[in-house]
Amino acid sequence: MTPLEVLQLYWGYDSFRPLQEDIIQSVLDGQDTLALLPTGGGKSICFQVPALVQDGMCLVVSPLIALMKDQVENLKKREIAAEAIYSGMHYRDIDRILDNAVYGGVKFLYVSPERLTTEIMQERLKKMPVRLLAIDEAHCVSQWGYDFRPPYLQIAETRELLSDKVPVLALTATATPPVVKDIQEKLAFKKGRVLQKSFARENLAYVVLQEEGKEKKLVEILQKTPGTAVVYVRSRRRTKELATWLRKHRIHADYYHAGLLQDTRTAKQEAWMNNKIRVMVSTNAFGMGIDKADVRTVVHLDLPDSLEAYFQEAGRAGRDGKKAFAVLLYNQSDRHRLERHFETAFPEMSELRRVYRALGSYFQLAVGGGQGDSFNFDIVDFARTYQLDLMITYSCLQMLEQAGWILLTDAVFVPSSLRIKVSKDELYDYQLRNPKMERILKTILRTYQGAMQYDIHLREKQLARFLAMPQQQLQQALGHLQKAGIINYSPQREDPQLIFLQERVDADNLAIDQALYNFRKQRHRDRIQSAIRYAETPVCRSQQLLAYFGEEDAPKCGKCDVCLGRTKAEVSTDDFERYKEKIQRLLKREQLSMSQLIESFPPKRENQVLRSLEYLLDEGFVEKVGELIRWKE
Repeated sequence: MTPLEVLQLYWGYDSFRPLQEDIIQSVLDGQDTLALLPTGGGKSICFQVPALVQDGMCLVVSPLIALMKDQVENLKKREIAAEAIYSGMHYRDIDRILDNAVYGGVKFLYVSPERLTTEIMQERLKKMPVRLLAIDEAHCVSQWGYDFRPPYLQIAETRELLSDKVPVLALTATATPPVVKDIQEKLAFKKGRVLQKSFARENLAYVVLQEEGKEKKLVEILQKTPGTAVVYVRSRRRTKELATWLRKHRIHADYYHAGLLQDTRTAKQEAWMNNKIRVMVSTNAFGMGIDKADVRTVVHLDLPDSLEAYFQEAGRAGRDGKKAFAVLLYNQSDRHRLERHFETAFPEMSELRRVYRALGSYFQLAVGGGQGDSFNFDIVDFARTYQLDLMITYSCLQMLEQAGWILLTDAVFVPSSLRIKVSKDELYDYQLRNPKMERILKTILRTYQGAMQYDIHLREKQLARFLAMPQQQLQQALGHLQKAGIINYSPQREDPQLIFLQERVDADNLAIDQALYNFRKQRHRDRIQSAIRYAETPVCRSQQLLAYFGEEDAPKCGKCDVCLGRTKAEVSTDDFERYKEKIQRLLKREQLSMSQLIESFPPKRENQVLRSLEYLLDEGFVEKVGELIRWKE
C-alpha cells in the first residue's frame, strides 16, 4: 500500500497535513530524519504510516508513559498490534511482550528510554525485525534542552544492535537551534535531514495581561470567550481551589493533576473531551497526547520556567485552525517566584548526599545493589519520614536524575496480574478446605478464561463490586492465596515510580559532574530570563516566540496584545526622546542585550524603556543581532 492508502484505511483521512508526507517519504527512503512539528501537528502519523507501509516492526522510544499507553490503545482500536514496556510493569508481562515482538506478533513496540538498556531488552532486540526506530520528544537527548533525560543518551548505543539500514526518525515540538544540532549528534545521525514546519500559529492570538487580580480577570476572560478551555496553574492544591472559584461564578469547571487516582483522571478527561466539562484547571500533567481540536482558550495563571514549556502548553489551543487565544496573566510576583525557584533548584552537594542517603534507607537498599530496581514512590511521605524540606528534596531528586543516578516517572497505573499455579484437582481440594475462598476463586475462573494457563489482568475494582466486598478485603484475600501457593499475584500499582539506574553507592562517594552542573545551571537561568523577557517586553508575542525557536524574520502577528496596543506601558513624546538619546549613547559604545539595556535605567522606568525599545526596533533605529541589540547607522 502507498502512504496515502494506509492513511485512508486506518485513519479515514483523505490527505496529509503539511510536511507529514515529506517526513514519511524521507523515512521510507532510509534517511535519518529530524522532524520539528508544533504541538498538534500530527507527529505520530509520521512514524505510524511508514511502519505500516513496510514489513517488520517499529520501535518507538518515548518518556511519557501516559502518552505511550494512549497511543497503544488507539492503535489496538484500529486492529494494529501494539504494545508498551515501561518501568513498574510486571516481569512476566515484559517477557511475554518481548517474545511476541521477536516472533513478529507486534507491529509497534513502545519503550521508555531506561528500558532500552536492560539486559533482557538488549538480548531480545537483536532478534526483533525492527525496520524503523522512532524517537518521540527527541529534545530530551540534548543537555541544551529544557527536559534533558540521561537515558536518552543510550539510544545511539541501541542503534548498534540494529541493522545499519534501520533509519531513525526523531520528533519534537520544541527545539531551539542548538538543540536541533545536538539531537543529530547524540542520536548518531549518519546523514541527517531536518524537516521543519514553521512554529507560527496564524489562528492563535498570544496575549500577556499585567494583572494583580488574576482570578477576577480569569472569570472575565472565560465569560467573554465561549468554548472549551484549559487553565494551567503550578500546584495541585491550586487546581481544586480555582475550579471551585470558577463554579461559584457559574463557569462549569473541574480540576486535574497527576496525584488523582487513575479512574478519576480518566473520568475527568473524558468528561472534558465530550464537552460535559467546559474548563479544566490543571497542572502541566494535563494535555499530553490529548487530541481535542476545538480548545478555544488556554490560560496560564503562572509563568512557566521556560518558553519551551509555555509554547507547548499554549499550543493546545486552536488545533482546528479556528481563532483561539493563549493568555498569560502576569505580574511581578511571577518574576520573584521564578527567581526564588532558581535559588532552590540547584542545592549544595551536602543536601544532595543527604537525600541520596535517605533514599537508600527508605527503600532498604544495600550499597552495591538496586541497579534497575523500581519502587512506588511518595515524595511527601519520603520527605516527612526523614524531615526533609519538600522543595529542596524535589530539586535534589531532579539533580540526581539529570546526573543519571535515578529516574522519576509520573504516576503509572499497572493492573493486577494473576495466574492459578495448581492443578484442577489441587484447586478443588483447596476450595473444600477453605470455603471462604471458594467464591472468589470460582468467580475468577468464570470471569477470566485462561487463568490456569497464563497471567491474566485482573480488574480488581469490578471484581470487588461483583463479589460485594471492599476492594481492600479482596486484595487481602488474593495476598492470602498467594502465600498459600495457590496463585501468582501481583497487586495493581498506581503511584509514581523511582528507578535506580545505577547500583547504590555510599553517599560520601556520590559523584556529580561539576562542569555539567554549572552548564545546566546557566542554561536554566537563561531559560527563566527568556520567559520573563517574553512576558515583560512589549514586542509582538508571536515574533518573540518564533525568534526563540530560530525563526528570526517572522512578521508581526497583528493579533497579540502588543500588536493591538493593549499593553499598559505608554510613553510620552518627551520621555521617549530622552530614552532614545540614552539608548543611542549606550549602543554606540557597544552592543548590549535587552536585559543589559534595561538595567541601565531605574527599575520603575522598565516598562517605558521596553516600549521605547519596541518603537526603535519597529522604526529601524536599532536591530537585533542574535541576543544583542545594536544601533543602526
